[in-house]
Amino acid sequence: MTKDLFDVGGRTVVVTGGTRGIGAMAAEGLLHAGARVLVTSRKADACRAAGDRLGCPAVPADVSTADGVTAVVDAVDAEFGGSLDVLVNNAGVTWGAPLDTFPRKGWDRVLSTNVVGLFELTTALLPALRRAASAEHPARVVNIGSVDGLRVPVFENYSYSASKAAVHMMTRHLAAVLAQDGVLVNAVAPGAFPSDMTAAALASDSGRALIEKAIPLRRLGSADDIIGAIRYLASPAGSYLTGVVLPVDGGIAGCTA
Repeated sequence: MTKDLFDVGGRTVVVTGGTRGIGAMAAEGLLHAGARVLVTSRKADACRAAGDRLGCPAVPADVSTADGVTAVVDAVDAEFGGSLDVLVNNAGVTWGAPLDTFPRKGWDRVLSTNVVGLFELTTALLPALRRAASAEHPARVVNIGSVDGLRVPVFENYSYSASKAAVHMMTRHLAAVLAQDGVLVNAVAPGAFPSDMTAAALASDSGRALIEKAIPLRRLGSADDIIGAIRYLASPAGSYLTGVVLPVDGGIAGCTA
């Protein structure tokens, strides 16, 4: 029997969007658990700050662009010798606007990052993931979806909710294709966590209370909640799971109609 089912010590990990919010929580948690982590972000200043704070490589890269994808692949080659155990696809953007005025650019930006960028980075890193994979230690892709891709959101974020539903289906599709290569593909669907995306809604006590009231467990998610889920999927404990979308949402998807 494995001594520690949740052991990720020594595993090479890339976390996109890893300088803030859920990405930063994941990167810090995996580092503390002994993984070798590389974080990426669109903003060079944020990368430098995260690299200094976490003590890990941090690469500026916009994964919605070909140059950004290439930068991440090159960094994996340089830092990890071209072998990658775990890819956490967290980079994402959102857009909110009333239905009657929702702009085309709100679709273009969100889909190019949340869906196309995720797909193109994953496929570009497949050689590194396949190189790391073995029957005993499958490689992992963990996509960060959203509870907004599982149920109709409260907010008017049409392109965001559609993009996250697409991430969930892409997770299942990639899992079916990559199972034979020893690459497990799963997703986490977070609910409300403190982040830049939720900052406006949580800025007031009344806004926070409204959000918490809609959560069966009556609280926001914490760093430990998201770290536990990602570590589970990245560790030996998750070796018999692929194609799963795991809600980490305080019961929203499972307990409400």
